[in-house]
Amino acid sequence: MSTPLSAQPIRRLTMSDLTSCADLAEDRSWPREERKWSLLLSASTTYGIDDPAGTGLAGVCVVTSYGPTDRPELASIGMLLVAGRHARQGLGRRLMNHALHEAGSTPLTLYATPFGRPLYEKLGFTDIGEAETLLGHLRSSEHPPRITTRPASASDLPALVRLDTEVFGADRTHLIARLPAFADRLRVAEEGSTLIGYAAAWPSASADVIGPLIARDTETAKALISTLATGSDRPVRTVIDLRHEELLNWLKEHGLNPVTLTTLMTYSDRELPGDRSRRFAPLNMATG
Repeated sequence: MSTPLSAQPIRRLTMSDLTSCADLAEDRSWPREERKWSLLLSASTTYGIDDPAGTGLAGVCVVTSYGPTDRPELASIGMLLVAGRHARQGLGRRLMNHALHEAGSTPLTLYATPFGRPLYEKLGFTDIGEAETLLGHLRSSEHPPRITTRPASASDLPALVRLDTEVFGADRTHLIARLPAFADRLRVAEEGSTLIGYAAAWPSASADVIGPLIARDTETAKALISTLATGSDRPVRTVIDLRHEELLNWLKEHGLNPVTLTTLMTYSDRELPGDRSRRFAPLNMATG
């Protein structure tokens, strides 16, 4: 006799669960994105509940922590997924409660869809902003950005990590160090010998995703996006904080169309660290 779903333990997933994670995403009509799951399983903590019937995973949730291992300064929650056959049985809430318990006093953040937002509000998350996902073929600008960019090299990594830590507000070395292998293209922008921005482009099933995108200002962000999109005939997808209105308007004027609107939420009585004025796009919504 199989164990009831309610009695199935929550366990930490490993790389051996990659196919099951992709299967679960596909079950909910999400792209399989094995590449992204591989990154999350290696750089984040992924919790899962096995289907008692032995048919893969019944649910999954990813937590990516930043800062010192023994006392993280911030964590992002994402990829909360429950198999369609187990929907509305409390698995999503159970996984979230487990993540909250494991996080302790660490401030948490997440991007909420309209479907998931009611659950997060009931759990105590509050709204601190919005982000818009855009998709399309980026057209060349009549007035190219004045900032020059170049491909990142291995020697750039220390400066890139310093800039990212300053802007994000917590050390993401374990994630940033994986970007050269994860992304197809990684570029930096400089002023003199000072790094003023960086961005990566990585392939998803239907588009090249641009993120993370850290930049001194909008012109720097435009330059990084433009050079990352050059030379590819694939659509571009990116998630831009709504406060960056000038960049959003520029992207829409040059071929990208709005797809979805998500709410940035936090579970903390403290203000999130970092400088959000220079944070234009996340690596993906799961990692914040």
